[in-house]
Formats: sequence, C-alpha cells, structure tokens
Amino acid sequence: MEMLKIKNLSKVYDGKVAYRALSDIDLTIEQGEFVGIMGPSGSGKTTLLNMVATIDQPTSGSILINGKDPFRLKQNPLALFRRRQLGFVFQDFNLLQTLTVEENIVLPLTLDGVSVKVMDEKVEAIAKKLGITEILKKRIYEISGGQAQRTAIARATIHSPQMVLADEPTGNLDSKASRAVMEMMESINKKDRTTMMMVTHDPIAASYCDRVVFIKDGKFYNEIHRGDNRQAFFQKIIDVLSLLGGDSSDLQTVRI
Repeated sequence: MEMLKIKNLSKVYDGKVAYRALSDIDLTIEQGEFVGIMGPSGSGKTTLLNMVATIDQPTSGSILINGKDPFRLKQNPLALFRRRQLGFVFQDFNLLQTLTVEENIVLPLTLDGVSVKVMDEKVEAIAKKLGITEILKKRIYEISGGQAQRTAIARATIHSPQMVLADEPTGNLDSKASRAVMEMMESINKKDRTTMMMVTHDPIAASYCDRVVFIKDGKFYNEIHRGDNRQAFFQKIIDVLSLLGGDSSDLQTVRI
C-alpha cells in the first residue's frame, strides 16, 4: 500500500530572482518502507521533507499521504492530521529544555487529551524499548545528545504515527550514538511497520534505509536499494555520492 505518493512536485520561491528549489519530483513510498533522501547542500532535500511534513506548500504537483491530500484540509484539521499521522525527528532534537524527558515524550498525547494512565503505560513501554527508562525524570539539559535523540524518537513514535519524518537525525551525534539511534529507528520501522523518510548527509545513517533516493539541483538523480548486505549498500551510497559531486564538506567524514 502506498503511504506517500508525490507526483510532478515543484517548488519555486518568489523573490527578486525566482528560485526553483524542486522540479518535477516523483516519489512513492510504500507502507513500512524506510527511505533515505540524499544530495548536496541546496539540492532541495529539506524542501521536499518540509512539503511532506505539510510545513511548506508545493507550487505545483501533488502529495498524497495515505491517499489524502493534506493541503486540501483547513487549518485546524491540518494541524490535527500533522499531529496524529506524522512524527518528527530533527537534527537539534527540538525538545523543551525545561521539561523532563517523560514530559517531552508525552507531548503528542497531552495535546490529544489522553488519560494519564494510558500515557504512563505508553511511556513505560517506549522508554524500555529505547533504553531510556532511567532518565525519564531528568531534564533535557541533564542528558547526553544520544539520549536526547532517543527521547525525540520516543516522542515522534509514541502516538503510533503512520509516518516518521527525520531531518539529519544523526547530525549532532558522534558515531557511536549515531549508530545506536539508527538501530533504534530501523527496529521501530521493522517491528512496528512505521513508514520512515529521512534526509541525511551521513552515508552510515543512510545505509540503515531500505532504499536511498538522491536529489541534485532540485531534480531526481538516482536511487539505490539495500538488499541483504548493509556494508555493500554503504559502499554503493559512497559511490553515488562521489558521482554527485558538491562540496566534500557537504558529506560528513566517512566512518565505518
């Protein structure tokens, strides 16, 4: 079943000089798939993610999430759709510093008026799954980057969204924490069949996806599929990135 269907998607930003961020992108993501989006800086990756996240509007073309066009919804139903159907994980965690880990995780449920008993059960289960039970009462400034990103993943998935959108989720983490975070995301994807779409510069992070789509200058460039061997897939990703060009500083230092 198609979770996301993007057809002829284009985005032009008006200004003194109109800037075309995306041109005629077609992309279908099946339910339960984990898809990475890669490309040089300024290639349109985040623009694409923001449109799927319904934060930004397409100039032309269409986006269907689970068969629905979110851009046809009025403001309140759209906010509800975004909150219930989607989960978000960002590079800088976007957690509320003054709240505890637990309070951050239950935010999506609080907004929906879920009972405290149900919230407690859900937090307990997800914290156990992500290995953060012992830090639930700590505030965000008291925990490490890796723990903060696990907290963000817990918050993004506690309400069982249809799709999780991640923007450079390992961008602020060292390689050990990056790997742990990607293993968590992969396991949520496989066990819960949560569809995931992730923008990343990091070939290691991308190697956890089922397939990686490459964008260059706002256009579709290539896509590759993982198959059984993650190591071989990692090497393929590196090969495509070297063909893509762009600044070497665009791509994080390679570490296996």
